[in-house]
Parts: sequence; C-alpha cells; structure tokens
Amino acid sequence: MSVPADAGRRRIEQLLQDNEERVLRRWQEIAGSSSTGNVDRADLAAQLRELFQALLQSLGEGGDSSDLRGLLAELSRNRARQGFTPSETAIVVFGLKEAVYEFIETDGSPEALRGFVWFSQLIDDLGLFTIENYSAAREKVIVDQAEQLLELSTPVVKLWEGIVAVPLVGTLDSARTQVVMEKLLQTLVDTGSEHAVIDITGVPAVDTQVAQHLLKTVVAARLMGAECVISGIRPQIAHTIVTLGIEFGDIVTKASLADALAHALRESGVEFVSRRTRVAVRTEEG
Repeated sequence: MSVPADAGRRRIEQLLQDNEERVLRRWQEIAGSSSTGNVDRADLAAQLRELFQALLQSLGEGGDSSDLRGLLAELSRNRARQGFTPSETAIVVFGLKEAVYEFIETDGSPEALRGFVWFSQLIDDLGLFTIENYSAAREKVIVDQAEQLLELSTPVVKLWEGIVAVPLVGTLDSARTQVVMEKLLQTLVDTGSEHAVIDITGVPAVDTQVAQHLLKTVVAARLMGAECVISGIRPQIAHTIVTLGIEFGDIVTKASLADALAHALRESGVEFVSRRTRVAVRTEEG
C-alpha cells in the first residue's frame, strides 16, 4: 500500500522539529567543512538557524516560503560580494539534505522515506534559487569592478591653466571611448579648459576603429568649444595610419606629449623663453 504524500510531508516536518538542534549541528558541520576561506562559525550558525526557522515556518499551514527565499537571496548576495565560490554557496542549502537524510535512515519508516523524496525536491528548488541569485549578484560585482577599472584607466588630468590631457593606455574600444568622452567633456566644463591633449603613447596599435573612436572624441570636445591635439604618434602608428588611409583632417597630431603641450601652450598665448638662451644673451651683453 502506498504512503500518502501528505503523510510523508508531515513526518519530515515532525522529524525536523524533534531533532532541530542535532540537524542544525550536523548541517553546520557540512556547510563549514566545504568552505576554503575563513568562515565565521558563529555567524554561519546564526545564518543556518535563521534559515531553519524560516523553513519550518514555510512547511506550516499556508506554505509561504517568501521569508525563506528572501533570506537565501540575501545570503547569495553577501557571499558573492565576499568572494565565496558557487560550490561553497550551494552547499549551504544542499548540506541540509544530507543532514536530514541521516535521520531519515534512522527512522526508516515508509512515511519518512516518501517524505524525503518530497523534501529532496524542495531543497533542490531552493538550491537552484540560491545559485541563480548568486550568479546575478556575482555578475553585478564583476560589472561594477570593470566599470571602476575603466574609470581608473582613463584619467583626465590638468596640465596647465586651460589645458587638460587624457593619457590612454591599452586598447580603445567603444565602451572605453564612451567613458573617455564623458570624462573629458565633464572636465572641460568643470575647468573651463579650451585645449585638450589626447595622448595615445600607451595604445599598442591604431586601426580604423580606434581612429574613429578618437575622431568622435575630438568632435565632441569641439562641440564644447575645445580644440584637441593627439600626441604619441610613433613611427609604427604613423605608418599604419598612412597604410590604412586614415584621415585625421585638420586635427593636430604630435609625436610626444611634450610637443603637444608646447603646441597647446602656444595656442593659449603662452610664450616660452629658454633659460639657456637668456644666459647666453646676458654673456654677450656682459
């Protein structure tokens, strides 16, 4: 004779209530032993107890698991930010299945065995929910870190009154161009600069796509009333530009950042007097 599913579920609920402390202790051992990092045992025990109470509540009348899923979502986000692996996160949920099964074996009743099939499916569903939340949180962490690195890799610095520079290092793609353009335009507004130097000394290669990105940045700066100079045109890059037939139009290009700064200063009306020249003049007069 088959055992009704409700009877199996009630038996599981009864076993969880009667053996709460022992189940929690075994669950903590399983979850803690799988973590390679430094795990706060007291914090882990508190988390598992809170999850266990929410599980018992969800098994009661009504079967509302919203609190339990909320706790699992929060645990997933925290573990993703703290650098735990997917396996270390998943075992927090799946470890309960192993802990409960030991008591099912001891009980040995048909109700308990049938109930464990239902309980196993429930834990699998909660485990899948946990991993999905972990993956989403981890992806957000990676995206945020990538954006922060992108911000750090595209600084806009003030070289002189009215002159700013953007030293670029690495590959210039669409996403990075957007960040460069936004930061440059904002700096032009904040500083009231009329000249900008875009230095590509650290850019390994310039192809048609990179050139288009540079031209877009220059055009955007011009719309803000600032003129740009592109510096860092090495011989290899110059040869590539000529070979590809890339046209920079009336955009000023210079071989080095120093040359670009000197040009921008002259355009700003700043005059240079060489100290060596001044000494020579004084000598002749003397």
